[in-house]
Amino acid sequence: MTPEIKLKTVADANFKGRKVLIRVDFNVPLNHNNQVTDITRIRESLPTIRKVLDDGAAVILMSHLGRPSGGFEADYSLTPVVPILSKMLNSNIIFNRDLFGPKTVEVAGELQPGQVMLLENLRFYPEEMAGDEGFAKNLASLADTYVNDAFGTSHRPHASVYTVAKYFDKEKYFGLLLANEIRNLDNILNSPASPFTAIIGGAKVSTKIEIIRNLLNKVDNMIIGGGMAFTFIKALDGKVGDSLIEEDRIELAKNLVREMMLKGVNLYLPTDSVITDAFSNDGNIREVSSYSIPDDWQALDIGRKSRRRFAEIINSSHKILWNGPMGVFEMERFQQGTKAIAIAVASATISGAFSSVGGGDSVAAINEYNLADQVSYVSTGGGAMLEYLEGKELPAIMALLEE
Repeated sequence: MTPEIKLKTVADANFKGRKVLIRVDFNVPLNHNNQVTDITRIRESLPTIRKVLDDGAAVILMSHLGRPSGGFEADYSLTPVVPILSKMLNSNIIFNRDLFGPKTVEVAGELQPGQVMLLENLRFYPEEMAGDEGFAKNLASLADTYVNDAFGTSHRPHASVYTVAKYFDKEKYFGLLLANEIRNLDNILNSPASPFTAIIGGAKVSTKIEIIRNLLNKVDNMIIGGGMAFTFIKALDGKVGDSLIEEDRIELAKNLVREMMLKGVNLYLPTDSVITDAFSNDGNIREVSSYSIPDDWQALDIGRKSRRRFAEIINSSHKILWNGPMGVFEMERFQQGTKAIAIAVASATISGAFSSVGGGDSVAAINEYNLADQVSYVSTGGGAMLEYLEGKELPAIMALLEE
């Protein structure tokens, strides 16, 4: 995607008298009692839904939830979403578990302006993930306008986000959330603001190779932390003890270091680390040089010097992308590095930088430390964001752009 492409969003049309099929992302976490534990995704869908309803349209919502094995499974039903959405919209939600039975078609056909119908979990049907044309055509038959507002699944060629769009010709639109995701990611990738710092963390280099490569022509600074840092440190002849490394990626790490040097990208790896002799909150811990970790010890967080240095770089940046934690932040003793990054990104944003945070663990961290409102943008789509940052075309986005 490039900034020049005009996205046709629901803000560009009036939907009075129409039936609008909206693909939302209600893939929300549930507890053991099948209660929704985080309403963020439901809340973020509201601007698009309300805009369409306020125009005087009837709305048919569809989503997936989790990964059911096929057929109806009570643990993956969208039933728990209904009362929450009803309260948020101050409206009774018509919920029908039969997607394509005569009853569904009848109810959809009788929907009046202002009414909202929610279909059951699309992934109860294997045709959804297969991108089946017949399945998509059945979905399309329920409405005369289509809106995609589910960024988190837009990297998949599934029926409800990709195949269905072909049945709507010009009557297909970007939802407000989806358009916002694209604009913010394009801003990160293409705006000239500098210095631009990317903070890439997580366990494995192999999952972030393409992001790193795509960013090499764009960033000034590359901060690498988390378990993946030790494949780089090993490649630079560091002694990493039992820290997580990918032996088969060491040569790749060497090549990436060379590429960064040739392109003038400043690479920052943790110079010191918090290490332990047991992968738990109860082991002995020490802070040592990241290049001199004893045998039988492993690094689970960045050390104090690295936290300070990384924060300095972040606070001198005008544009920041953060994807991936600095350590095993789920364990209390190894969360200081990730917390320091979160605070630094928020601080830089307050000082005028544009910041984007994405990826499940980074988003979880920024929320845990109550800093989500202190950064410019928090992405809702983990895998979709990664593929967009890798420079890939997302199938569902391209489907909306095709005439």
